[in-house]
Amino acid sequence: MRSFQYTITDPIGLHARPAGLLVKAIKELDSAVTIAKEGGKSAAGTKLMAIMGLSVKKDDVVTITLEGGNEEANAAALEKFFKENL
Repeated sequence: MRSFQYTITDPIGLHARPAGLLVKAIKELDSAVTIAKEGGKSAAGTKLMAIMGLSVKKDDVVTITLEGGNEEANAAALEKFFKENL
């Protein structure tokens, strides 16, 4: 299991467009991905509506957990995605 935290910098937060791109990126990975918001809510990385249901806003910290597959490479790819898009 590999996890990392990221503070959302997008002024609108994790809204529909970047959430859709995130789901698409996660579906290309061979790891199971879970996204958790501080406070206990979490969602599977492949479930767009569940991710949007987290209501992640600017300056919220999310924890991304990866299990299985090539966790190190997949985590690096997701960290890059978050930095470029969120």
